[in-house]
Amino acid sequence: MSWLLPRILTGIAVVALGALLGHWVGARIQAPFISELIGGAAGVATLAVLDTLRGYRLINWLRGSQEGQAPRDTGFWGEIGYRVEKSVRLRERETAGERIRLAQFLSAIEASPNGVILLDARDQIEWCNAMAAAHFGLDPKRDVRQPVTNLIRAPAFVAYLQDGEFSEPVRFTERRRDGTLSVLIRRYGDDMKIVLSQDVTVHERSEAMRRDFVANVSHEIRTPLTVLTGFIETMTSLPLSDAERRRVLELMMQQARRMGTLVSDLLTLAQLEGSPRPTAERWVAVGPLMASVEADARVLSGGKHRFSFDGAAGLQLAGAEPELLSAITNLVNNAVRYTPADGAIEVVWRLRGDGSAELSVTDSGPGIAREHLPRLTERFYRVDGSRSRDTGGTGLGLSIVKHVAQRHGGELDIQSELGKGSCFRLVLPAARTRRESLRTGLPQGAAQTQPEPH
Repeated sequence: MSWLLPRILTGIAVVALGALLGHWVGARIQAPFISELIGGAAGVATLAVLDTLRGYRLINWLRGSQEGQAPRDTGFWGEIGYRVEKSVRLRERETAGERIRLAQFLSAIEASPNGVILLDARDQIEWCNAMAAAHFGLDPKRDVRQPVTNLIRAPAFVAYLQDGEFSEPVRFTERRRDGTLSVLIRRYGDDMKIVLSQDVTVHERSEAMRRDFVANVSHEIRTPLTVLTGFIETMTSLPLSDAERRRVLELMMQQARRMGTLVSDLLTLAQLEGSPRPTAERWVAVGPLMASVEADARVLSGGKHRFSFDGAAGLQLAGAEPELLSAITNLVNNAVRYTPADGAIEVVWRLRGDGSAELSVTDSGPGIAREHLPRLTERFYRVDGSRSRDTGGTGLGLSIVKHVAQRHGGELDIQSELGKGSCFRLVLPAARTRRESLRTGLPQGAAQTQPEPH
């Protein structure tokens, strides 16, 4: 209130000065009293005009952008200008802070792996992040203020929104992206809504694969168990000759071995998926591995096939020896199982131009139709299920090979054509490959001895 007393004193002084001036003039014209009134009124009018000008300057500043300072007058209007400017600056700081917090909040939502759409009370889009735009095919700028049901027309979503019961999410297929979305709606504020979307396509596929895997394992184990149960009942209920008993026991042994092989392959897959990636610091000689693989293949073949093994001398690989042996054995044994008698199987190791190593297993079998090739490494996938069981395969061999290849930084390539045989290529990177000199025993190619980066 420092302006109040000076303002009162200024008003009194102006009126008194006007009255004195009026008295002096009135004495000249013989009307002092009237002149005093006119002089006082003139003083008040002058003060009012000055106040009006000061008020106009402040109002003119308020009408503008208010970026500069308020008029720096003294007294009443100076105090009002200062208070108003202080209030404006405080509001500007608060608004700027709110904008920063809103920008940070929207930035956090933008980085969310889930889609987010904000709807007003009339279900019009107020804002959406990039993930929601990708999920529903929206344009974050163009589609603002558009009714959401005009843009997302999936019947399940429209019914879910109109029903108003949002306790559980709804799932539906988004045709434009050929995927499955899980959408959950929550209310907030004054009948506003937030739409949360999540792509569950991979999750659903994983669940389907898990269900198929359990069903396949159950089926694969149930079949030999059924055979064993039947043979046991036969042996306990029927008199059998020694020859018949030996035959039954032999068939029971085959089924038991089949279950043992299946369980062994399942354990191998579980170990591959649950253990750390093999380091590139331990080198394994390929020659002894191939000697073991060749011996097993010839026993499995029983002399029915022609074999050719080449290129393993002096070659070394960096990785886990049991995994590499399992992968190579599966490739060669598969060729033996699916190649008819008198067929040829060629197993060759070679170093490629980029320093990587390639194992090719080529057979003269019946070949595989093109449509089956992309799925051969799926668990329990068989081109001909009945023939696979006859050959003793579990349907897990190529899946094991694929996992071993990926864990060692390599890949499995399959080429086949009906009636022309098949070729399976296991390729391992240069960082995991080297060849020793047969004379000196020292590794050749310094660049190939470096550990693989992780």
